[in-house]
Amino acid sequence: MIKFLIKALITIVLIIGAYFCFIYFVTYSEGVRAGELVKFSKKGVMFKTWEGEISQGVSEAQRFEFSVEDNEKQVINDLNRLQGKFVKLSYFERYKTFFWLGDTKYFITKVEEDKTRRSNY
Repeated sequence: MIKFLIKALITIVLIIGAYFCFIYFVTYSEGVRAGELVKFSKKGVMFKTWEGEISQGVSEAQRFEFSVEDNEKQVINDLNRLQGKFVKLSYFERYKTFFWLGDTKYFITKVEEDKTRRSNY
């Protein structure tokens, strides 16, 4: 009976570990989005995460919300510096996310200022 319980416990731990590895390492899609950076902030109660939003048009439906992992220091600095400007964001999308990583499934890996478009500010 004890051997069965140990095998069952090991199986459950392996399944849970495989699930977490799948969610963290496997990407659903990757690409580039462009728009005006309208919001970027660190928020949360227990787990602070970097969250942002770009406007890709005039309607509320044309907003792209994203997260940035804490280890992406250059991305965080660039987004703070480029608030209110047009940017191009390289991102990847996960199937799901963990609450300590961010609120969205979209994670930014690179930021470039879009100099072909001008902001009204």
